Amino acid sequence: MSNTVISVENLSKAYQLGVINTGTFRGDVQRWWAKRRGLPDPHLKIGEKDHGNRYGETIWALREINFQVKQGEALGIIGRNGAGKSTLLKILSRVTAPTSGEIKTKGKIASLLEVGTGFHPELTGRENIFLNGAIMGMDRREIQRKFDEIVDFSGVETYIDTPVKRYSSGMYVRLAFAVAAQLEPDILIIDEVLAVGDAEFQKKCLGKMGDVAHEGRTVLFVSHNMAAVKSLCHSGILVHEGKLKLLGDIERVVDQYTSTSMELIGTWVAKQPDTIIDNQAGRIISVKVMDKNNFPATTLGLADPIIIEIKYRALKPGVILNLSIHIQNSHDVLVFASPSLSGEGWGGNPHDIGLYTGMVVIPGGLLNQDQYKLSIVLVINRSQAVEYFEKIVRFETVDFGEDRHGYYGSWGGVVRPKLNWRITKETDTEN
Repeated sequence: MSNTVISVENLSKAYQLGVINTGTFRGDVQRWWAKRRGLPDPHLKIGEKDHGNRYGETIWALREINFQVKQGEALGIIGRNGAGKSTLLKILSRVTAPTSGEIKTKGKIASLLEVGTGFHPELTGRENIFLNGAIMGMDRREIQRKFDEIVDFSGVETYIDTPVKRYSSGMYVRLAFAVAAQLEPDILIIDEVLAVGDAEFQKKCLGKMGDVAHEGRTVLFVSHNMAAVKSLCHSGILVHEGKLKLLGDIERVVDQYTSTSMELIGTWVAKQPDTIIDNQAGRIISVKVMDKNNFPATTLGLADPIIIEIKYRALKPGVILNLSIHIQNSHDVLVFASPSLSGEGWGGNPHDIGLYTGMVVIPGGLLNQDQYKLSIVLVINRSQAVEYFEKIVRFETVDFGEDRHGYYGSWGGVVRPKLNWRITKETDTEN
């Protein structure tokens, strides 16, 4: 007997752009007549562009997707925004129907696709637990048996008899995930919604999804957090522009995604607004990554130092401004953060009004071969962020072999520091 629980064959989904009609027969005739005479659409709002024949144009969100999922498998689904991941999950969850193709599933499916999926805002948390359980095919006795576990896992016991419209987005997700996971579905489908929760709850959810998979049930997990995907899933699929680009081992799929998904940008210049925000103390002007010769660069050797130059302007006299850099790798894992407080110059000292340059050097041999994202924070009085620009510069380090003495190959780990080793010969008393 086959242990395949999900079978997707030649799956395609098409959408049509724009408004298909005006809502009335008269309006449709007016639009058609204007188009025949080469006149603009009479139903356009002021300032709205006339897209002409783009109304009703077909866009394929998914095209000829084929894959199978085995019982007990944890499958990661990754890809860029707009690649078709959420559309695929909605079709698998029976939220929307495919345009063509076939899906076969075995067992009960629980889905968490958006914050508050399946929740009624006017009902309390308690009532929504029973509503969601019923939607997933559970009888009242089953839900009552699991009720205490659901509430305990979600951590919203204090608010369980409060209408969920008063819940924060994080509380929504906690309760929705608790219901979806604790009611023991055969297939658990989770979209990016876990990113709403705090770090502790995300870790708790990943542990629960791992338990679900180990119990012989199936998990489909969509996330842009590659570290989370790799920790949970053993296999994955890469979706690109609506097509299945790669299916296989999760390490291979993630490596393929991260190696092609990031555009390298070595220099960033801020767009200066016409007016300054009231009481703004400082502003970041530009960020630049340079090589050992002080030339702008996006690709650097592992053994070479990486120079980061940040220009910023103090807008008020006497304030203390500090810079902080945050380096993330291609899997969005924070490699390290470094504040200018630990350096020389103006770190920790009041600034006069004017232009300043901050420069920091990442020593050669520290970073492993990978692609990196640089975020910059400008901080006032050592605690309050004035400006924060996330992942504005992206560069890569490449192993050119200059410090490997002819040895090539992949080294594991987030960093690869060149440590000072000392090896001495001891007197061998046994010989």
